[in-house]
Amino acid sequence: MFRVEERSTNSFATAYRTLSLIYHATVRSVRKTHGNALVSLFINLFQTIVFVVAFYVIFQLLGVRGAGLRGDFMMYVLSGVFLFMTFTKTMGAVFGSEGPASPMMKHPTMNTMVAIGAAALSSLYIQAMSVLVILTGYQLVTHNVAIHDPGGAAKVMLLAWTGGAALGMVFLAAKPWAPNGTKMIQTIFSRVNMFASGKMFVANTLPAFMLPLFAWNPLFHLIDQMRGYVFLNYTPRHTNLEYPFWIMVGCMMIGLMGEFYTRRRASISWSAAR
Repeated sequence: MFRVEERSTNSFATAYRTLSLIYHATVRSVRKTHGNALVSLFINLFQTIVFVVAFYVIFQLLGVRGAGLRGDFMMYVLSGVFLFMTFTKTMGAVFGSEGPASPMMKHPTMNTMVAIGAAALSSLYIQAMSVLVILTGYQLVTHNVAIHDPGGAAKVMLLAWTGGAALGMVFLAAKPWAPNGTKMIQTIFSRVNMFASGKMFVANTLPAFMLPLFAWNPLFHLIDQMRGYVFLNYTPRHTNLEYPFWIMVGCMMIGLMGEFYTRRRASISWSAAR
């Protein structure tokens, strides 16, 4: 005989079920790249190392040594690459999460907010582990890892993660309505950030006429502020944390409203566009 499963309506039980669902969805998202979570971590670790080596070689060829920063040159490179990877990877993970027309939404208690949260948390986990592994390895080899304010640096990294998730939600909400156009815009924005994020230079060294070309980008502010927390002798003068914070809040509100509107009007035929 079939029977209806009885579930407690207690708020704590509901919260526990939701958190448990997010946890399992996060594990699934981590293993999406590869069935083995360690291999997924290694893939992201390899990509980060390739970025670091590429920028290190470029700086060497151009004769740039820390762009006026007094401190370890490799930490200068790492501070920019870490935030760029965290922001870009989180935005891409949220943008690629299951939408309202996904077959995963047919499972009981599963919804798009759980999928978005799982995608964002899996990206944070992979990026945080990559940062820890690279910094630990660099410390063991050179003994040169010195961060002026680790708490402030961690705060900026969390802001970069949250900002990437918020912007990814905006693109995700728009994707069912214009999948090809939204994908193209998201890709262009990621490519523009390769240069516009400011990981190759610091704001204090830019001439005044060039600042407006980069000051619109929240990631530019975050990377410059990160270097203020990493290096004792660098004080950001042209950037702040308030601007990226409010941009993040605005994108989060737009993304939530857009996702709610899209979810209520989702059609199963949209899955073909995904």
